Amino acid sequence: MESKVISARQAVSLVNDGDVLALHGAGGGNVEPDLLIKTLRDRYLETKEPRNLTLFHVSGLGDRKTTGLGYLAHEGLVKRVIGGHYGMAPLMSRLVLEDKIEGYNLPQGVMSQWFREVAGGRPGLITQVGLGTFVDPRLQGGKLNKRSTEDLIEVIKLAGKEWLFYRSFPINVAFIRGSTADEKGNISLELEPAWLDILPMAMAAHNSGGLVIAQVKRLAKAGTLPPKTVKVPGSLVDRVVVYPEQWQTVANEYNPSFSGEVRVPLKTLEKMDLNERKVIGRRGAMELRPGFVINMGVGMPDGVASVAAEEGIEERMTVFIEQGLIGGIPAGGVLFGVMSNFEAVIDQPYQFDFFDGGGLDRAFLGFAEADVQGNVNASKFGDNLSGTGGFVNISQGAKTIIFCGTFTAGGLKTRVGGGKIEILKEGTHKKFVNEVEQITFSGDYAVRKGQKVMFITERAVIERLREGMMITEIAPGLELERHILWQMAFKPIISPQLKKMDPRIFQEGLMGLADHD
Repeated sequence: MESKVISARQAVSLVNDGDVLALHGAGGGNVEPDLLIKTLRDRYLETKEPRNLTLFHVSGLGDRKTTGLGYLAHEGLVKRVIGGHYGMAPLMSRLVLEDKIEGYNLPQGVMSQWFREVAGGRPGLITQVGLGTFVDPRLQGGKLNKRSTEDLIEVIKLAGKEWLFYRSFPINVAFIRGSTADEKGNISLELEPAWLDILPMAMAAHNSGGLVIAQVKRLAKAGTLPPKTVKVPGSLVDRVVVYPEQWQTVANEYNPSFSGEVRVPLKTLEKMDLNERKVIGRRGAMELRPGFVINMGVGMPDGVASVAAEEGIEERMTVFIEQGLIGGIPAGGVLFGVMSNFEAVIDQPYQFDFFDGGGLDRAFLGFAEADVQGNVNASKFGDNLSGTGGFVNISQGAKTIIFCGTFTAGGLKTRVGGGKIEILKEGTHKKFVNEVEQITFSGDYAVRKGQKVMFITERAVIERLREGMMITEIAPGLELERHILWQMAFKPIISPQLKKMDPRIFQEGLMGLADHD
């Protein structure tokens, strides 16, 4: 039996000029083939080869600094990048924003599901995800700069409805990662936080006539891996690179709770300080009901999970996150995409099938800005290119969407306590604007679909109704004109039944959510 095991340098030498290179991973080092990526970067810096690659990555890759996709942020090495999320790789974002390479941003779920279409030899993915957003070719078609001129998406009519068609193209090389490979190339992921789209990515590259190169932590004798632990069959894997120093995430060499090996006591989780973030998390937690299936985005929305755990109501709902993890507590910050105490893990494309079909009762998502139409920008703001990630799939599929964020940004300071909130220093940037810079969520499309849309901030609750944007709640201690209306670029509707937000949200101690359904 010929060995598939080679060095990282030998592996990256198989990448040729102009190749389409698919990269596995989901930010924070989660199932990210970091050695292969770094070694490809080293090869380019030493030899100026390969050149003009197209990088295809479903989720964010990196640590929000220099790792992951950031290693490959070099003119000449990259011609085009097609990604679901850019917030983990500011160096690559900079190349796109400065028009030095072509850049496209597509919904994370669409990209994940797209691999199955390529693997199956089909012409592309047909879905309604992205209609009315910047992904719609009648707006921007997912293009991020002037260099990006090729149309990757088109609008089609099918069964009397509009759909978006994301066309297929071949994958020449795929870098994937697992925990263990045996001598035949069978790959298991027992130490990893998720499965993501490792199987459809490998199938897509293999059936495109491309190469699948796997990075793993350890090597096992052929035939010794339990068959049910094998996630990628050896027949799909061309080369294996063994990297004993492989870390589970950028933060930990190994955290057994992230792999599902142990469950952590909830009392060990850090409680949030009483500030505007906790206020938003508490008001969001009041929208939870027993039996709900929910999703929480990165940043401000993950405060809802922290509050639920603190209040002892985390068992009321089941949390689903994009990466295929179900029923646990999402990690925050750079490690968003991993979970502790999860109950199940499935492939990422199936998770998005569930989201797209309306499986979520509530979705808690962040926002950079919102406008008079209830449109939301969460993907590109000035010089900040974060990308949509799973935002478009989730926001267009959930029954109720709750956007969580502060009312203003840029230096906002508050004091919370005694059942009220004080604005000590107003943010310099208004987030409720006349027109958003990029439409990541369409308010009109949501109304047509019959979705409920809410904006929860530290000082007010706003709902997008058929009539428009309506303020329905205001925080105790604040003035409607001074603290709300003057901080908006448009005039909202004021509810005739305008009420105060629950004062328990703004005081120390538990709110007592466990005492009520």
